[in-house]
Amino acid sequence: MPVYIYRAADRRGQTVDGVMEAPDVRAVVERLQREAYFPIRVAPQAERAGWFALGASRRVGRRHLLALTQQLATLFEAGMPLDRALEILEELAPDARVKAIVADLLRSVRGGSSLSDALAKHHPRPFSRLYINMVRAGEKGGVLEVALRRLAEFLEARAEFTEAIISALAYPLVITTVGAGAIVFLLTFVIPRFATIFADLGQAIPLPTQILLAVSGAVRDYWWVGVLAALGGVLGWRVWTGTPEGRLQWDLLRLRLPLAGRLALKIETARFARTLGTMLRSGVPVMGALAVVGDMMTNQAIARAVERLADGVKRGGTIASGMKEHAAFPALAVHMVRVGEETGRLEDMLLKAAETFEAEVRTELRRVIGLLEPAIILGMGVLVAFIVVAMLLAIFSINEIPL
Repeated sequence: MPVYIYRAADRRGQTVDGVMEAPDVRAVVERLQREAYFPIRVAPQAERAGWFALGASRRVGRRHLLALTQQLATLFEAGMPLDRALEILEELAPDARVKAIVADLLRSVRGGSSLSDALAKHHPRPFSRLYINMVRAGEKGGVLEVALRRLAEFLEARAEFTEAIISALAYPLVITTVGAGAIVFLLTFVIPRFATIFADLGQAIPLPTQILLAVSGAVRDYWWVGVLAALGGVLGWRVWTGTPEGRLQWDLLRLRLPLAGRLALKIETARFARTLGTMLRSGVPVMGALAVVGDMMTNQAIARAVERLADGVKRGGTIASGMKEHAAFPALAVHMVRVGEETGRLEDMLLKAAETFEAEVRTELRRVIGLLEPAIILGMGVLVAFIVVAMLLAIFSINEIPL
């Protein structure tokens, strides 16, 4: 269904911005009028010109979404009504985007919509299918505060896991970037000055120095070729992975890499287990939960395995048998799920499996980075040492010039 951006005024003359899913513009206008608002402008979301572009984006950062969910769960647990809780959250909103989203939710709830319907209809971008389904399950079971608390715990655990991976990779990336920048600076600015001096002397220079000067000249004169090649490679990769088959082949290739593939598989398995376990614990039906889990997977090979797994469960199979049949999941995950199904504690075992694989990913990342950092430093040191030795050999050879 199309998404429309609107600006409307209430009876007090205050203007509000928001987004809404509707069949056409007329439906948006009619709905706003039913909610006692006077439409000023309604346009498809694709139109983002002028001042209206500032209010068009409704994307919310993970930290803001986590804080919003935690605060809403806390207010619910304190026994506060939904509209009053949303009114307080509107006042506590950290920026204009979050404030506009909460204001839209508040208007929808006061207009008679449930919270899950308001999330689904008004804001498909900030709130994922996982978020909406868990809220809907909590509303149906009469335990919305419990569902919100579990959702907040899920978002917090996912954020901590993502930050742990980013923090682990940050230091090697910084070392590589600084070292590569230093080497490029030497090749493009320092070495050419010595090349002019050696050319004026007119004497044969050592072979290492000749190699260094040739590399420096190639980098300085043909750097644009490398830039064009890199841009072409990135563009070709984007086009290739932009197709379903290309994306699937790329994701399969990622899983086949010697070390990174194993880490990627464990990360996807942890995401699968935590998402499915959280949804099942919140009362979401198995088939609905598996459909959402498939959308949450970033690796299309794993996503398709989840889809086939869901088809097997629909035909009467178990989740563990489906995981084993498609051979896309680690054996430990299959065994833990099987134990959970046999003991009637599937959601608990899924969450335990998620914790297990997240811990393994952190441990392996620390081990790999512990080996990678010295290798990067050693590689950069070897390159810098070669540059220094090549230049020193040329300088020493100057002493051999006859006076």
